[in-house]
Amino acid sequence: MKVEITNIKDVLLIKPQVFSDDRGLFYESWNARRFTECTGVTASFVQENHSRSINNVLRGLGYQINKPQGKLVRVVQGVIFDVAVDLRRKSPTFGSWYGVELTESNHLSLWVPPGCAHGFLTRSQSADVAFMATDYFAPECERCIIWNDNTLAIDWNIKEEPILSHKDKRGVPFPLAEVFEF
Repeated sequence: MKVEITNIKDVLLIKPQVFSDDRGLFYESWNARRFTECTGVTASFVQENHSRSINNVLRGLGYQINKPQGKLVRVVQGVIFDVAVDLRRKSPTFGSWYGVELTESNHLSLWVPPGCAHGFLTRSQSADVAFMATDYFAPECERCIIWNDNTLAIDWNIKEEPILSHKDKRGVPFPLAEVFEF
């Protein structure tokens, strides 16, 4: 496993060792001991989620206040542009974003620590995204920042208006978002 430091404190890009031959491929998508050894992060996952989205669906930028979730995100099928936004007021990278293309063929995973918002845009005909979370989904704690916030200025590289859920359409601007005091 190789770990790449990103421009946001504690957001990490994970590249597993992939073993390929004429039969196909194999890689460990999760190994707690190796993850901790390589990243210094001790993560205890309590929930795994799987979403399928069609082309041009944008999900997020979601997060949970009071019950923040760390997430380890990977693509099982397709291509997404995955984004993390630092909402930790005391972080040196508060208000910064990081984006990366995750695909079924590059096998990358993104570690999004507690205190960051997360979202993604589907760039293939469809995409299956799997992510493990360090806390349970708590709808009463769920919040959303609008995807096209001018302050964050995320470069989604979008050619047309994305497909959004009703909840994501009601996202708030970054300056009005509830943030974390850690």
